[in-house]
Amino acid sequence: MSSPVDYLEDFRTGHTYDLGTFSLSQDEIIEFATRFDPQPFHIDPAAAARSQYGGIIASGWHTASAAMRLMVDNLIPLESSLGSPGIDRLRWPAPVRPDVTYDVRYTVNSVTESKSKPDRGAVNSTTDVVDPDGNLVMSFTGVGFYRKRPVG
Repeated sequence: MSSPVDYLEDFRTGHTYDLGTFSLSQDEIIEFATRFDPQPFHIDPAAAARSQYGGIIASGWHTASAAMRLMVDNLIPLESSLGSPGIDRLRWPAPVRPDVTYDVRYTVNSVTESKSKPDRGAVNSTTDVVDPDGNLVMSFTGVGFYRKRPVG
């Protein structure tokens, strides 16, 4: 899928982009967590069953990675993206469970042209991941830098 935006000017404050869906299998969750977040409720089905979660759940970092993949595949204009200085807020209000399909949505909070570098600017956005019942499972607010459309 090509990006619905090409340059900074194409982002519109208040617009929400549906970036698609993802689902993580139990094996994928365990594989990721074994490598990067080996807490028992991410890697051990028996321990996870005894935990407050009642079963295996994805690492929040795995969830963030899945959302990022959809941002890269379906929104971020790779020709004009200049990266990000970071995120301001990251929350995981509910667990991500195996074999459930989650929706990812990206909302533009503001678009600001750079005062010191006239060829670029910043997009402040909120990315939300929701379960099939519409419950928020992850949300983060961040900033991305993008080039402006070339003149001429």
